Amino acid sequence: MATTNLHELQISQRPRKTWTQTLNAILYCILFNVGCLMVNGFQFTVLLPLKLLPFSQAQWLYDKGIRYSKGAFGTLLVLVTQLFAPTKMLISFEKEGLGSFTPEELEGIVVRDSSGRVVQLNLPQKAVLVANHQIYADWWYAWCLTYFWGTHRDVYIVLKKSLKWLPIVGWGMQFYNFIFLSRSWASDRIHLANSLSWLGQRAERQDTPLTFILYPEGTLVSKDTRPLSKKYADKMGISDNRHMLLPRSTGLHYSLRALAPRIPSLQLVDITVSYPGIPPFGYGQSYYTLRSIFMDRVPPPEIHIHIRKFDVATQVPIGDLSVSNPTANLSGKGKGSPKEAVEADIPQPEKDRFDEWLRKLWTTKDTDMDRVLETGSFVADHSSRIEIPIEIRRKWDVLDAFAFFVPALIGWMFSKAR
Repeated sequence: MATTNLHELQISQRPRKTWTQTLNAILYCILFNVGCLMVNGFQFTVLLPLKLLPFSQAQWLYDKGIRYSKGAFGTLLVLVTQLFAPTKMLISFEKEGLGSFTPEELEGIVVRDSSGRVVQLNLPQKAVLVANHQIYADWWYAWCLTYFWGTHRDVYIVLKKSLKWLPIVGWGMQFYNFIFLSRSWASDRIHLANSLSWLGQRAERQDTPLTFILYPEGTLVSKDTRPLSKKYADKMGISDNRHMLLPRSTGLHYSLRALAPRIPSLQLVDITVSYPGIPPFGYGQSYYTLRSIFMDRVPPPEIHIHIRKFDVATQVPIGDLSVSNPTANLSGKGKGSPKEAVEADIPQPEKDRFDEWLRKLWTTKDTDMDRVLETGSFVADHSSRIEIPIEIRRKWDVLDAFAFFVPALIGWMFSKAR
């Protein structure tokens, strides 16, 4: 069978790996790990000393350096995809239904260079990004999307607390101010709200982008999680989805309530993602894993992405925040503690309204998945889709992917000072 069709076979049914795939895996491991080491080394040797200096200018440089190093990692993801698992994104935008873009917005979203290549997507610079969750590589491709969105330096993700101390990768994620949760909502509730309120205040104060990525389903669709979603739907007397799990509204609701008072322009960007080769009611991890994509070099030949957008203040029922204090301390100490903060104390009727709204959105996305499985596209007019190969936009971004520019600049300055 041709290599281009391997993605249609379950991983367990694919032929034995070839020497070409083995070589690809070795080169991938070398390049990706060298990139991570260089980014993390820059954080420890250059940025950490700045963090320890008690000067406002040093803190400003530290923040700039962290954004640069995070952008370097995002660029590294794009570069690794380009070299070891080439694919492209086929992007469409909602024009009529829930979360639709206006004609004026659609006209200004796509920016092309003189050759017609897409180099930028003008999507909201301060947003919460939600998506369906099929494979572990979802976060990888979402970060690649932000590279063209222009917010790859300002991505924030929720992760399991156990990942916090992983060598190199875990340390880097701590520098990035990612949010680590222990999976105990009693303690996670305040930690999530407090972390996001701080990030929101800083993004608004410094006028920097913010893209907070969240997967409301909480886990992948699988043979283990599919029955649990059906059982919950039956218990609640609601319809289950066919291609997705029922979304968990609590984490997203708290996140939006923590960010919205601090970022008045906050948007909710929803993406529905589909990967070719996964049959109806199939499980994504049976066809695509991080190992099979990047080491075995069997990526999805294309990634279908359908985008919706909502203004959080006017289109998302997050509840009454009129008495919210945007400068409140949600850590549980002092003025603005959780007992006083409306962000962290949601009345049940408001929870129910938001839960119903999110289920409606997920039902719509589930219907979209029917369409792409039947026709190969989220939209009937294939010419309206935007094709973006996941490739770096400029040759010098290769150096950015390894956090080269700032250390090189510091070395040059040091040599001049001698």
